[in-house]
Amino acid sequence: MSFLAELGLHFLPETILAIGVLVLILIGAARGERGFTLVDEMAVGLLGLAVLAIVLSTKQGDATVFDGAFIDDGFSRFLKVLTLIGAMASILMSVDWLQRNGLEKFEFPVLIILSTLGMMLLISADNLIALYLGLELMSLALYVMAAFARDDGRSSEAGLKYFVLGALSSGMMLYGSSLLYGFAGTVSFAGIAQAVTASPPVGVIFGLVFVLAGLAFKMSAAPFHMWTPDVYEGAPTPVTAFFASAAKMAAVAITVRVVITAFPAITTQWRQIIVFLAIASTLLGSFAAIGQNNIKRLMAYSSIGHMGFALIGLAAGTEAGVRGVIIYLAIYLVMTLGSFAAILAMRIDNRNVENISDLAGLSRTNSLMAFFLAMLMFSLAGIPPLAGFFAKYYVLLAAVDAGLYPLAVVGVLASAVAAFYYLRVVKVMYFDEPAPGFDRSPLAIRAVLAVSTIAMLGFWLYPAPIMDAAGVAAKSLF
Repeated sequence: MSFLAELGLHFLPETILAIGVLVLILIGAARGERGFTLVDEMAVGLLGLAVLAIVLSTKQGDATVFDGAFIDDGFSRFLKVLTLIGAMASILMSVDWLQRNGLEKFEFPVLIILSTLGMMLLISADNLIALYLGLELMSLALYVMAAFARDDGRSSEAGLKYFVLGALSSGMMLYGSSLLYGFAGTVSFAGIAQAVTASPPVGVIFGLVFVLAGLAFKMSAAPFHMWTPDVYEGAPTPVTAFFASAAKMAAVAITVRVVITAFPAITTQWRQIIVFLAIASTLLGSFAAIGQNNIKRLMAYSSIGHMGFALIGLAAGTEAGVRGVIIYLAIYLVMTLGSFAAILAMRIDNRNVENISDLAGLSRTNSLMAFFLAMLMFSLAGIPPLAGFFAKYYVLLAAVDAGLYPLAVVGVLASAVAAFYYLRVVKVMYFDEPAPGFDRSPLAIRAVLAVSTIAMLGFWLYPAPIMDAAGVAAKSLF
């Protein structure tokens, strides 16, 4: 297949974003301060075009491109769509927040597009070099976005912490990649799978541990979570929403691809690592969030716990487990976007507020928002018949089918503990004395909040599209 054919048939979404981001930079530079609105609208359009290109490319079948550096298969296409949805929602929700805080710079949507391009390369990576290329393109843009409110000390601190710890994790992953290349003699995942036997040398295990440690940092899985609460709290809220949604999709996707496609012969060895990460994440996410008063920090620990649940499905190492992970990610994405839409709507007298106590009595001052947020909290807690329950059900079912009974028990217990702090938010909204009411939020934020809640309520009525797509995506890895 020629270079142009590869670009047009199997790499079109990435090509659209790569060319589009250059055009956006030129437009922004030419229009200066007046370019924000136009660049923002064009960025959403670019992401929409990329989604359309992915949908159209499903008829082309699976293929590797650029000498096996990237792969276009059902798994990558589904996860790319989730990532693009997260990026689009983040841009739409950010406009009003940026304008109110004097940060309406055209660089913001440009950075989101660049980071999203890195995420898409990461999801499609089929060798270690492509993996690192996508990871760094994603991360470098995220470092800048974390410190985007440069006059805010908390934002600058968040950016610096994320950068320093992110550089450390990248170094660990590179060291692991070099070990794997040294022992396998190739960087391609298929080549590593052929070279690594059921009794691998200790160097391969060390390499795998370092690679998974680097990826666990990007997922914010414990014990590599230390940056998450401070960065979530300090970064601008639209940036935090982007971190918690789109970035998580890419990090989990490449972790699944690496262990399933590159190390099928040593499932027992990598399963031990994944089980440890899953248990540590679910327990830490459940217990550490209990004492939080800042809702962004609460969502940080919540995301750590949810990554633990996704890893429970991966630990099964089966097609059903991967299918459970994909379903979990799709539902988690919607729940997270809805929750951050509610957080962005928390404004009193044109001032951002982030404490859980600011939600007091919301049912009496804004009953519709209180209902939407309560449904999202119930879903995050995994209470049936909301979508969050089914997300946890499928990953736990895969773990049980794989014989990982202790892991499934830990997951259920951690979910019961986590329900406390989700229900506490509901209690504050419905039973505490009312705090001052929130300002009227913009249409985009209300729309994301409403659509997310309706999706969570409606999933159990019509789950077929997500279930079928997840099944096809999981099958493409096996």
